[in-house]
Amino acid sequence: MPLALLALAVAAFGIGTTEFVMMGLLPQVAEDLGTSVPTAGYLVSAYALGVVIGAPLLTALGSRIPRRRMLVLLMAVFTAGNLASALAPSFGTLIAGRLLAGLPHGAFFGVGAVVAARLVREGRQARAVATMFLGLTIANIVGVPAATLLGQHFGWRVTFLIVAGIGLVAMAALTRLIPPLPAEEHTGLARELRALAGRQVLLGLLTTVFGFAGIFAVYSYLASMMTEVTGFAEGSVPLVLALFGIGMTLGALAAGPLTDRALRPTLYGSLAALALVLAAFHLTARSPVAALVTVVLIGAVGFLTTTPLQMLVMDKAQQAPTLAAASNQSAFNLANAGGAWAGGLALSAGWGWTSPTLVGAGLAALGLAVAVVAGRLDRDAPDASRIVARSHEEADRPAPATSEAA
Repeated sequence: MPLALLALAVAAFGIGTTEFVMMGLLPQVAEDLGTSVPTAGYLVSAYALGVVIGAPLLTALGSRIPRRRMLVLLMAVFTAGNLASALAPSFGTLIAGRLLAGLPHGAFFGVGAVVAARLVREGRQARAVATMFLGLTIANIVGVPAATLLGQHFGWRVTFLIVAGIGLVAMAALTRLIPPLPAEEHTGLARELRALAGRQVLLGLLTTVFGFAGIFAVYSYLASMMTEVTGFAEGSVPLVLALFGIGMTLGALAAGPLTDRALRPTLYGSLAALALVLAAFHLTARSPVAALVTVVLIGAVGFLTTTPLQMLVMDKAQQAPTLAAASNQSAFNLANAGGAWAGGLALSAGWGWTSPTLVGAGLAALGLAVAVVAGRLDRDAPDASRIVARSHEEADRPAPATSEAA
């Protein structure tokens, strides 16, 4: 794999850290800024809102910018948002900082996915995209627990200063390792939006929303399940979250080769497995050992869905793969918010701490149903080879050779 993928993974590590670390720092932030923990929870929503707004907007605005420069500019916005968060004098300014930090998230992964696919030969694109997402999963093993501990001992502002530092490192790595790549052939915003509105693209985005909502219906309340049902002490929660991150990493490692081999079967299998594992968690949550094993499995099969979903929307939006990939990140964050809301409804109804597992299983099954319908509708369509947008200059010559380890 090209070293350039390492730069993308480093950036993904920083993005993943800042996205999830706030959940562990809410008590410290609330106390320091004189607000309640539920109110501080809006900081999580502010980041997600930034992703939803920024993904299509920044992708469209930067469509004519060379890809390496675009990636560096997006990481500059990310770094500025985290620096603003670290220096925020009030809760309102911290909300603004989190919104700013979230704006480049979807656009970065959208542009980064297309760049990663362009860096490797045909038949290895999904592996390249999965390598970039590996940084996101490792963030949940190392970045989030470490940043949370630092924030608890030295103050939450230090956490965001460190993440801003990671952003600077990522900018340097992107500048050094990403080869010069011109922007994709610009077909016009109206045509790109029409491509994004294609039936298969919309069904792919809908699959992302429902499928990943199943994960977040459970993940959002995982800490409470582990303490209230399984019987773990609060101090063990970081270990549980790290195990979830390990599962995510295993899923990301498997997703690339499986997706390159068979995209739709990988998507069907991962969503079906996710629905079954989430349903099983309703029972295994009562046993410490079984619960931990299930947590790893949820992370693994859940993240096994990300690469096929990303590649699917890129394949089907042939005139706008970058915009489609970025919009898929918006769909992931809608799933985040929707899953947490659906799981919370079950808890508010008094159905018990494990009720979100059944809600999550139902949502994953719904995502599988949408994926199967999309597959059946696509069965009679002309076979389209995997398309990754290329520039005018690249269209008339073979893809440039890249150095690969294996």
